[in-house]
Amino acid sequence: MPDDEFIWSEAQRWRTHLDARNGAGPAELTLRLLKLTEEAGEVAQAWIGVQGQNPRKGVTHTVDDVVAELADVVFTSLVAIASLGADPRQAVTDCVVKAAGYLDAGSAQAR
Repeated sequence: MPDDEFIWSEAQRWRTHLDARNGAGPAELTLRLLKLTEEAGEVAQAWIGVQGQNPRKGVTHTVDDVVAELADVVFTSLVAIASLGADPRQAVTDCVVKAAGYLDAGSAQAR
C-alpha cells in the first residue's frame, strides 16, 4: 500500500496533468471547483441509493459506494487546492488544527 506521501504527490501530479491538458486559466479553475459539486452530487446519489429512496429503483448502492464517493470529493478537493497554487497538505493541516481548536474550546466550555 502506498504511503501518505503518495496522496499529496498524486494531487500535485493530477494538477500538472490537468494544467498540461486543459490549461490553468480562470475558466479551467472554475471547472475544477465545479467538479466538487459534481462529486458531492454523486455522494448524495449514492446515499439515496443506500436508503432506497427512489421507489422506481429501490436500493442501488452500498455504504462502501458512499465512502468511495466521499473519497472522490476529498481527492478532487486536493487537486483543486493544488490548482489554486496552494499546498494541499498545509491546507488540510490548517483545517484540522482549526477544527481541533473548536473541540478543545468546546471541551473547556463543557467543564
